[in-house]
Amino acid sequence: MRKFGLIGKKLGHSFSKKYFTEKYEREGITDAVYGLYELPGVQALPGLLQQEPELVGLNVTVPYKEQVIPLLDELDEAAAAIGAVNTIKISGGRTKGYNTDYIGFRNSLEEFYPEQERGQALVLGTGGAAKAVWAALDALGIPYLRVSRKEAEGQLSYAQLTPELLLSYNLVINTTPLGMYPHVQEQPPLPYEHITAGHYCYDLVYNPIQTLFLQSCAAQGASTLNGLPMLHLQAEAAWDIWNS
Repeated sequence: MRKFGLIGKKLGHSFSKKYFTEKYEREGITDAVYGLYELPGVQALPGLLQQEPELVGLNVTVPYKEQVIPLLDELDEAAAAIGAVNTIKISGGRTKGYNTDYIGFRNSLEEFYPEQERGQALVLGTGGAAKAVWAALDALGIPYLRVSRKEAEGQLSYAQLTPELLLSYNLVINTTPLGMYPHVQEQPPLPYEHITAGHYCYDLVYNPIQTLFLQSCAAQGASTLNGLPMLHLQAEAAWDIWNS
């Protein structure tokens, strides 16, 4: 039996086990199971691999997408450039890290954000998920500004997001966990009253389906998308890597 799974600190919000279990049933895959592996720290990964020798593939979620890199034997070129890993292939006792968040985000954004409407993007957050988003925006030729809690070189703070600035950037992407279950009353601190019907607002969070961020943007007439399409696309890309 081939084992696959997800590693992270808290996995109660994860849809991955349900997604892959249903995929196996739907496609008649009988030699695979998918488990959830909560790790108190990323340093517990080698111990997990020793305990579970049948593991051949892992997904990685927050907060380990960057922390896991030094523990891996090898990195895919794209994952190395992004500096974050969300997929690990285990073969012959060796581990190789990949980033399928990049693939999932890029493909879902192309569907959501019409080419004729494309302008500039605000990317909220600067963690591992944000790095995949930056790489996808670079690949699609979409200019962007990085936004975080604190001002730093190459990034703005939320306090610097003026109404004028918001009107100049018609794509807003939340890569932070703000609003993720169970903290559903949280949202990035934006001047939402200046979001318009011309905005496209994308939240990488997928549980709940409609975060407070998306609700606030939709109330202003903006087009919105949650992280489910990205999740499905990155999961299928991971499956392809594990079976290549």
